[in-house]
Amino acid sequence: MYSQKDNQGSFFDEYVYPLVPQDHILLKVSRLVDFSFVEEETKDLYSQDFGRPAYPAEVLFRMLFLEYYYNLSDVEVSKQCQYNLLYRYFVGLKLDSPTPDDTSLVVFRRRLGPERFERLFDQIVTQAREKGLLKEKLKVVDASKLIADVAIPNTVNLIRGGRRKILKQLHRINPRRAKRLSRRYGSKERLFGKPTEEDLAQELQITKEFLAEVKRRYGKKQILSEEIQALEGIIEGSKVDRIVSFADLDARFGKTSLKEKGGFCGYKAHIAEDESEIITSVDLIKGNQSEGVQLKGLLEKEGRKHIRSKAVVADGKYDSGDNYQLIRSRKMRPYITFASRGRRRWKGFKYDKAGDCIRCPEEKESIGKIPQEDGFLYYFSTADCKPCTRLRVCLKPGEERARVFVKADYLFTGSEARIRKKALRLRKMIERKFGEAKRWHGMSRARYRRLWRVKIQVLMTFLVINAKRMARLLEERAAQPELRAAPT
Repeated sequence: MYSQKDNQGSFFDEYVYPLVPQDHILLKVSRLVDFSFVEEETKDLYSQDFGRPAYPAEVLFRMLFLEYYYNLSDVEVSKQCQYNLLYRYFVGLKLDSPTPDDTSLVVFRRRLGPERFERLFDQIVTQAREKGLLKEKLKVVDASKLIADVAIPNTVNLIRGGRRKILKQLHRINPRRAKRLSRRYGSKERLFGKPTEEDLAQELQITKEFLAEVKRRYGKKQILSEEIQALEGIIEGSKVDRIVSFADLDARFGKTSLKEKGGFCGYKAHIAEDESEIITSVDLIKGNQSEGVQLKGLLEKEGRKHIRSKAVVADGKYDSGDNYQLIRSRKMRPYITFASRGRRRWKGFKYDKAGDCIRCPEEKESIGKIPQEDGFLYYFSTADCKPCTRLRVCLKPGEERARVFVKADYLFTGSEARIRKKALRLRKMIERKFGEAKRWHGMSRARYRRLWRVKIQVLMTFLVINAKRMARLLEERAAQPELRAAPT
C-alpha cells in the first residue's frame, strides 16, 4: 500500500541528529536538491487502499542514491543505514524506524525499470534548468566504456553454456522431458585452453541436433527465442552482432578508439553535457555500436526536454557528413575534431585564406578544388607532385597528385576560429566527468547483466553526479553576494 515519507521527527531525533555535520556534501544535496518528485513519479506503482504500508518511495530512492554515491551493494547500504547516523539522516529514517532490507531495494529497482529511472533523471535536469544552472551554449557529447560483468569463454564453452541455459529454461516448461534432453546434451565439462578443430566440429554437430530436437518437441510453446537465435548465430558462424556470453546476451566486443588494441567486452555510456558540467541526457549502447551513429537519438532526447544549445562539441568519432547535417538541421554549429584517418594528409599542409588554396610542405599551391558533401577537395598539379621528394609521404599508392579534403567548418577565420578553438578545449571537461564516475562511483565496470539493468546503473550514477554539481553551484551562487559585499 502507498505511503509517504514522514517528515515529523521523533523525541530522540531532536537530540541525536543535530550531531550530524551540516556541512557534509550529502546534507547540502538534501537541502538544495528537491527529491519530492519521486513520490509522484512512483505513485501509480502502489495500491492506495490495499496491502501493508510500503516503505516510502523517496526513502528507497535516497538509499539507492547512497548506494551509487559510495559504490555500495544493496546489502552494504542497508547495513550502513542501520547504524550510520549520517546515512539515516539523509535517507529520512527516524532513529526508531525499521530499515529497508536489500530485497526491498532490488524489488524497488526492478519495479521502476529503466524508463522510470530515466524520468527521475530528467526531473533532476529540469530542476537544474529551472534554477538557472544550465548555460545552454555548448553541448559536449562523448561515450565511455563499461566492462561487462561476465567471463569470456572460448567458442566450445560458449556453445555448451548456451545449451545449458536453454535446458534450464525448458525445465520450467516440462521437467521430465528437459531431464532427458539434459542427459544427451547438457555437458557440464569445461574445455581449458584453445579448442582444436575436431573439438569445435563435434560441438557444432551436437548443438545442431539439439536445436533441431528442441524445435521439434516444443515448437511454438518454447519461450527461448532470444537464446535459440543467439546459439544459431554462433553455429552459422555469423560475426554480425555476435554474443560474448550467455550470462549477458547484450554485452558485445567493441573499441573506444581506432588505436585501441584488443578492445573490450561490455557497453558504452553515451552522454551529453552542458557547459555548466551538468549531464543533460544519458543513453547506453552496446560495445560494438558506434557512438557517432547514435548521435541522433541523444539529440532527440535533448529536444524532448527543450534543452537548447548553440553548438555541439565532439571528437573525431562523430566526424561524418550525416552528423554535420543533423546538427545544422537543429540550428546548431558543429565543432568536431578532425578524424584521425585524414590527419596524415594534413601534416605540413596549410590553408591560404588570401588565395583560397592549400600550400604543401614544398610551398606548392593547389590548382583547384572540387565541391564535396560538407567541404572541398583541393588538388595539386601532377607536374608539381611527380618530381617531388615527398612523393611517398603525401600520396597514397596509385595516386599521381596530392589531394586534401577540407571540411567547410575548418576554414573558420577570425572570431569564429577562436570560438571553435575554445569549444574544442572545453570538450575535455566531459573526460573529467567520466573519470569521476569511474573512480568514485564504480562505473568502470557493470554492476549488473543485461542492457536494461546496466542502463539503470548509468542513469543513477550520473544523477548522483548531477546532484553533487547542483549543490556546489547553488552554494557558490548563494555565497556571491557576500563576496561582493566583503571589504577589500
